[in-house]
Amino acid sequence: MTTNLSEDNGDVLDFFIARQPVLDRRQKLTAYELLFRRASTGAAHVTNDISATATVIAHASKLGLVNVIGALPGFINVDTKVLMSDFIQFLPFDKVFLEVLETVRITDELITRIKQLKLAGYRFVIDDVTADTEELRRLLPFVDMIKIDIMEISRQQVSGLFHALKGYNKKMLAEKVETLEDFAFCHELGFDLFQGYFFSKPKVLTGKKLHTGQLSVVNILNKLIADAEINEIETAIKKDAGLALNLIRLVNTAAFMTQQRIATIRQAINVLGRRQLQRWLQILMYADADQSDSFMSPLLILATTRGRLMELMAQKTGSHDHLSSDTAFTVGIMSLINVLFDTPMVQLLAQISVSDDIKKALINRTGIYGDMLQLVIDLECVSDEEELPKAGMQKLQLQIDDLRTMQLRAYEFSNSIGMDVVEDQ
Repeated sequence: MTTNLSEDNGDVLDFFIARQPVLDRRQKLTAYELLFRRASTGAAHVTNDISATATVIAHASKLGLVNVIGALPGFINVDTKVLMSDFIQFLPFDKVFLEVLETVRITDELITRIKQLKLAGYRFVIDDVTADTEELRRLLPFVDMIKIDIMEISRQQVSGLFHALKGYNKKMLAEKVETLEDFAFCHELGFDLFQGYFFSKPKVLTGKKLHTGQLSVVNILNKLIADAEINEIETAIKKDAGLALNLIRLVNTAAFMTQQRIATIRQAINVLGRRQLQRWLQILMYADADQSDSFMSPLLILATTRGRLMELMAQKTGSHDHLSSDTAFTVGIMSLINVLFDTPMVQLLAQISVSDDIKKALINRTGIYGDMLQLVIDLECVSDEEELPKAGMQKLQLQIDDLRTMQLRAYEFSNSIGMDVVEDQ
């Protein structure tokens, strides 16, 4: 028997949303795990509160939950209460994977319910696997994926567990992959999917030069900052066929809602204007002209999310002038170029014309934009039993509901860049 969700389930606004990327073997974005943390009014303490998840599920339509993940599937943690409830139907079965928490007791009643939901089209994941147990094997016939927590057990145990379970022909996902070494180890083992922020860690291969496409973007950015003539900018873009093609694709996405299809570089420049052209060129730094799915790069998605979120922060806390919001956007989107180019940030900023405020924020995390960037990074990494970065929120005079609204808008922005372009190809 299913249970009902009480209407009196707490303030639906009293939670924080985070999304963690799930990547395939080529390090392309394939899904997100959605984390819903209830935040107390006082200490802004974050807990892995399943009631927060239940509240969000029940209000999924109102909160625009699908907008958080875009066209990609979302992984959502569920316990027995949520699985047995009738409000789980608010989740679109074709958009989610239901993660059965490791704390769930596997009973005959639960197995029956999972079978029922499976017939309705829902897909299941076994979460936080650290051992090959009898309860785990009871679930295996009904799940699509197994997540192994590589932080809780040794690498030798990870290897043994992977080989013990791989034969069941389920997708194997390594979670809490936080370093490039972790990724290399799990990739070599044969994992299909990887969850964590390892892709955002710089390798810092000093002395590496930017490739031709990247140099083209930097060159045009410097021309824009120097207020060069439009003909000079158009000529520079035309010299790089890949850059020109990506720019045309971007301006023809739904984000611009143009009435006619843009076919030339001059048209694209006119549609964008200098301000927006500079922004899109910053985005194009993360797109590889030789890769048709480069807009699915997790680094691009993370950078554009940071840029948009910081822009919204500037609008909320500042004077709403273009200079302030543009500077915030630039800091956010450029905060990962050291990872993109495998080069120290100081060296990169010697090649790109940026203001002192931007340099201070990117190199030292100082100034108002440095405070914003640090808060954005802290929010990305909030996990179980951690507190929200209260000091950073207070310094910028931001409340949890402010952040949540801005996050949703930032997610929608990054999704539009990643998905609309791919669908348009």
